[in-house]
Amino acid sequence: MDTTTFLYKSDPVRGRQWAEVFARRRPDIDFRIWPDIGDPAQVRFLAAWEPPHDMAERFPNLQVLFSSGAGVDQFDFAALPPALPVVRMVEPGIVRGMVEYVTHAVLGLHRNMPQYQRQQDEGVWKPLPVLPAGERRIGVLGLGSLGQAALAQLVALGFDCAGWSRSRHAVDGVQCHAGADELPAFLARTDILVCLLPLTDSTRGFLDARLFSLLPAGAGLVHVGRGPQLVDAHLLAALASGQIGDAVLDVTDPEPLPPEHAFWRHPRIRLTPHIASMTQPLSAAEALLDNLARFEAGEPMVGLVDRARGY
Repeated sequence: MDTTTFLYKSDPVRGRQWAEVFARRRPDIDFRIWPDIGDPAQVRFLAAWEPPHDMAERFPNLQVLFSSGAGVDQFDFAALPPALPVVRMVEPGIVRGMVEYVTHAVLGLHRNMPQYQRQQDEGVWKPLPVLPAGERRIGVLGLGSLGQAALAQLVALGFDCAGWSRSRHAVDGVQCHAGADELPAFLARTDILVCLLPLTDSTRGFLDARLFSLLPAGAGLVHVGRGPQLVDAHLLAALASGQIGDAVLDVTDPEPLPPEHAFWRHPRIRLTPHIASMTQPLSAAEALLDNLARFEAGEPMVGLVDRARGY
């Protein structure tokens, strides 16, 4: 009987934690951590952040490629076998982390925390008006699992919430917009914009001067999508004009930013080093094994990528 090998090619420390979960739940699978690949003909499943460039030739019997993270924009789809299923990571740890970060960032902008920090730096004691959450309009770009989870928390806090995506969605308590035609109306009613879009050809450079101009003057920005979606010079111009009031950025292009980049020292930008949401090793391994069981049962896998859309 042929052995089924599951090959892990990512952080080896997390890989050893995955190995423990596989040993407990699926001892029938030969779990291996790169570069210990064993017999390449037995590799049926690969989890990787960056797969080997000769993957198709090296692993002729590969059945599924799993991303070890929530994104798949790091994959060169043109170099992958056309029929190979590609699955992004959807697991509770990623979702919880993103909800925490987005909620923290939105609440900080809502309660004027960046302005209070500037006042503290200047030795100024000056209370600012407090706007009720129900009068603060939050807009989330991207209505996938992360966007919907973040919106659920923001709705629970009483914010006036809307969402936008390319395809139509229905989300409880959220005014949903879809497609290019509805983007201007979505932006016009958004005081704090949260970007949770996947990186595709159509979202590269999406956060640009035209988009900023359609927001109410002084709007806040929380960017937790991907760095290349933001046109840096356009954000700096929008901050200088007051069109954008403050920005919270967890992603940049490149990462890390060079030391001389203007974002580092800008008084209206808060930077974090791509830590909004990180895969939690144990829950990620459990989620992947659940997906593997779906695959073996002929059921749809959670996070299966539509290559035509790129996510």
